[in-house]
Amino acid sequence: METEKLKFLLHNDVAQNDIARIGNALRRVDPDANVSVDLASRSVVVESWLMPEEFLVAFADEDLNAKIINA
Repeated sequence: METEKLKFLLHNDVAQNDIARIGNALRRVDPDANVSVDLASRSVVVESWLMPEEFLVAFADEDLNAKIINA
């Protein structure tokens, strides 16, 4: 199955030590996902075959408010 680049915008401030936590949370949804976090823009790019809505639960579980900006 082909992967898509899904982009999310975080409404929370995130720091360097949050990157691993975010990546781990999103990989619980899709263990094969590639996750990239840009602290300056508070954006997260996920390469996955899943629908972007499936990742919103993982953000919420980490007390992060995320919005889908590109799917």
